[in-house]
Amino acid sequence: MSIERVKAYFRKYGMEDKIQEFEMSSATVELAAMALHCEPQRIAKTLSFMVDDHAILIVAAGDTKIDNPKYKAQFSTKAKMLSPEDAEALIGHAVGGVCPFAVNEGVKVYLDVSLKRFDTVFPACGSSNSAIELTIPQLEEYSGFTEWIDVCKGY
Repeated sequence: MSIERVKAYFRKYGMEDKIQEFEMSSATVELAAMALHCEPQRIAKTLSFMVDDHAILIVAAGDTKIDNPKYKAQFSTKAKMLSPEDAEALIGHAVGGVCPFAVNEGVKVYLDVSLKRFDTVFPACGSSNSAIELTIPQLEEYSGFTEWIDVCKGY
C-alpha cells in the first residue's frame, strides 16, 4: 500500500509520527482542507504529468491552476496530465494520494512558487485520507525536488 511506503520513507527521518490519517477522505483540496481545518490554498496538491515519455510531479498550492503558456515555456510541451491508471503505475501512488514522497525511480519532482507564500503546507502521504504538515524547507528536503518552477495561475 502506498501509505505504508510513505510511512517507511519518513521513518528513516524520524518523521513517521507526523503523518496524519483521517476518518474522512482528503482526496481533493476541499476535502483535505476540511479534514485539516486549514485554508484550501495551504494544501500542497501534487499533480502528475507526462513530459518526454517521463512522469513528473508538480507540487502547487491548493488555490492554483496550471497556466498552459507558462507550462509550455517551462517544459517545451503541452500540459498532459496522467490518467489515474498511469499515475499509479508510473508514480507509485493512486490519484487522491499522489505525493512527492517515496515515488518510483526516475520521477522528477518540481515545486511551484505558489507554495512560497506559506510557512507550512500539507501534502498528501500516499493515500486518499492522509497528509503531513511541512515547512517549505522540509518540503524541499523530503520531496527530493529538482527545482522551483512558476507554472501556475489564479493565486
